[in-house]
Amino acid sequence: MMALKMALRSIASNKLRAVLTMLGIIIGVMSLVVLVSLVSGATNSVTDAVSSLGSDLLRVTVSDDYGKPVTLEELESWTENEPGIGLTAPSVSVSATGKYGSDSESFTVYGTTPVYYDIEGLKLAQGRFIKRTDVSNNSRICILNNNAATELIGYADCVGEEISLDGTKFTIAGVLSDDESITTSLLAGGCTAYIPYTSLMRLSSTVSSSVTSFVVAAPEGGNLDDTEEFMDNMLLERFEQDDDAYRISSMNAIEDAMSNITSILSILLGGIAGISLVVGGIGIMNIMLVTVTERTREIGIRKAIGATRGNILRQFLLEAVVLCMFGCVIGIFLSWTILRLVGIIAAGLSMSFELNGTVVVVAVLFCLIIGIVFGLYPANKAAKMKPIDALHYGG
Repeated sequence: MMALKMALRSIASNKLRAVLTMLGIIIGVMSLVVLVSLVSGATNSVTDAVSSLGSDLLRVTVSDDYGKPVTLEELESWTENEPGIGLTAPSVSVSATGKYGSDSESFTVYGTTPVYYDIEGLKLAQGRFIKRTDVSNNSRICILNNNAATELIGYADCVGEEISLDGTKFTIAGVLSDDESITTSLLAGGCTAYIPYTSLMRLSSTVSSSVTSFVVAAPEGGNLDDTEEFMDNMLLERFEQDDDAYRISSMNAIEDAMSNITSILSILLGGIAGISLVVGGIGIMNIMLVTVTERTREIGIRKAIGATRGNILRQFLLEAVVLCMFGCVIGIFLSWTILRLVGIIAAGLSMSFELNGTVVVVAVLFCLIIGIVFGLYPANKAAKMKPIDALHYGG
């Protein structure tokens, strides 16, 4: 306790120098905590967005059907007869220009069937989704996402209105709920419309009765990995063992890849911030060497009246550690303030930037180690002084 009091008294006697010395540690801690917390917050938001697209489904794209095209009837047959497959639905998209009065917007138009609603976990705010009769009758109805309704029509309660998609009139049968996540802005393509698959065949000459893209869900109580293996084996047999004829992608794989990327990014940013902390540690060692030189006569007097080498070592080492920890506390507080401000600014994107507890613990331990490592040499230099030499030091 005596050594701690002396360390605090020494720091208080040179406030400006102490603050300037701690500046490197403060900046290093802020860099470490803020950068890693920002990456963590962005990762969680993007992961949630990807999960909302359907982490429990497969997306299959056929590039060469070997004369055995997948049809709508087959997709329904797989759902009913194949035990390893749950719901299936086509998910073929084209770009189109949507018009309402004199206004126009670029649209991504999906052709699909009723079960797509359940597979993707969509939610309606108004109206209804596609029905079986819509597919059978090639009905010219569409379901808009909230962004499309507000951007093109001007309001979300627009069921019954008519819009034009590439010159063809469609009646709005439903509007999806407004998803206030970054999914819509980053992944849903802005304005989106869902129409019966058979209607998409008539709207676009590039779409035929051969389904080249569809989504598959695992059966109730089943495992998505088992479904993927089952689908892979079935398509291999169908397309003459050519695994280049199709591609099966899982959102789980995308989430894993994103997790790996963000982990690497966090390590890199943490490493850069760690360099700042090391530079701050060098600054502390430099100031401690100056302090030892300034207090040489004090060291001589203390040794002359009985202070041991351990007492002197402990005093100056503790002073270096206290400087580091003060800088660490200030840096963490400023990091919390910055993250709160960023959270307010990014509130529109539904991103949450919170102080990462793990990073805070790492920052505290790293500062403690830096204080010990960079304070040990000056403290040891002070402890090794001979009383007679220290007393004769003229400054």
